[in-house]
Amino acid sequence: EPFMVADLQLYRGRSLDIVTQAVTLATYGTRIAGDYRLYTVANSMAEVAARLTEAAAGVQQYLLLVGALRSLSRGEHDPAATLDSYLLRALSVAGWAPSFDACARCGAVGPCRHVVVQMGGAVCDACAPPGAPRLDEATVRLLGTLLAGDWAEVDGAGEQTRQAAGGIVSAYAQWHMEKGLRSLRLVDRRPDEEAV
Repeated sequence: EPFMVADLQLYRGRSLDIVTQAVTLATYGTRIAGDYRLYTVANSMAEVAARLTEAAAGVQQYLLLVGALRSLSRGEHDPAATLDSYLLRALSVAGWAPSFDACARCGAVGPCRHVVVQMGGAVCDACAPPGAPRLDEATVRLLGTLLAGDWAEVDGAGEQTRQAAGGIVSAYAQWHMEKGLRSLRLVDRRPDEEAV
């Protein structure tokens, strides 16, 4: 079942492993599967986790995914913000940690108001390529708090700031994973009161 956490005991067969015992640890899928918005967010998380662990599974990636699914199923935060935080953290664990408090190119301490995903995050005015979009301070700060998991500040951010940060997180994830995330384009990023 999707988004369920289970402990499996497997017997290694000749060509396929055989499940000999299964114990359900958490039933996050029950709440998630009944809500389209939560379902698309959880699908995006699962797709990212599958891609990041193709070569080798990692305990940190597993714990990060389980924590994000738990938060999503409990409705602790806005689903899009939960996804954005998960994406930034999962990419960080995989080795693609973005920089939002110092220039990703030269290391100069902020304020860095340009975010260039190809360069690894925020860059200062001197390092920003011509035509790089300039972001407001609130959006750059929100990106840092999503990465750090400062939920009090994330939950207090304005909708326009969340939308801008979400676009950057999506672009950052797709750039570093080198393929478009199929499920990410289905995520409804409208505020809760507008979501259908």
